[in-house]
Amino acid sequence: MLKKIVGSGLLALALGGAGPIVALAQSDSEKAIDRYRELVADGNPAELWEAKGEALWKQKRGPKNASLEKCDLGQGPGVVKGAYVTLPRYFSDVKRVQDLETRLVTCMEQHQGIQAKAGVYDRDDHKDIISLVAWIASESRGMPVSLPQGHPEERRMYELGKQIFFYRAGPYDFACATCHGEDGKRIRLQVLPNLTKNDPAGRAFTSWPAYRVSNSQLWPMQKRLEDCFRQQRFPYVEFGSDVTIALSSYMGVTGKGVKSLAPTIKR
Repeated sequence: MLKKIVGSGLLALALGGAGPIVALAQSDSEKAIDRYRELVADGNPAELWEAKGEALWKQKRGPKNASLEKCDLGQGPGVVKGAYVTLPRYFSDVKRVQDLETRLVTCMEQHQGIQAKAGVYDRDDHKDIISLVAWIASESRGMPVSLPQGHPEERRMYELGKQIFFYRAGPYDFACATCHGEDGKRIRLQVLPNLTKNDPAGRAFTSWPAYRVSNSQLWPMQKRLEDCFRQQRFPYVEFGSDVTIALSSYMGVTGKGVKSLAPTIKR
């Protein structure tokens, strides 16, 4: 009897009848991944970065012996709440669109006289920026994403980001849309979000900064996008480039209205 059951199963596989079996395995795996995320979310180590970021915001540092409490993140000097969910945006003092990380570099230079070499992620000054990002993001948790599109440069960045998202290149002829342009895509057993849709785009946009359990690091959006390009086998993308800020703009505008999750925790 056992041989008959096994034989029938093999025959079903050979005839292409494995769909329900595979679907069941994938469903169970997705449930297990969701359960894992629930477990690790209890006590997110990102809170340590948040505490350090708040202290750094108020601490007088650098050649000017000043804090960052006059830094304008788009809501007015010193206003943190609501800033994360409205960036990237255009800043007239630098005449360009900036995301949270690049804006903090500007503020450190303007107010504290600190020339942050932010392109290297394991430097102490960039660890400070990541801590600041974690705290500022936490101050907007639960608030809806609302990137401004009133300035021509803000609209240009969105359109540029959309073009980059669908641009295929590199040795694998990949685009961001190859993995994130339709429903049901997966890598290994993990479902990939469709970033052309509102809710998935908003959730992905506000998932960073995130504490990564696999490497015990807190990654901001710039680092996450850098790693995406690495996986596509694209050339190294520099910190603060128009490419990364444009992609952030595309995700943020697409995800308008979705409530912020950051900082999150990931495997």
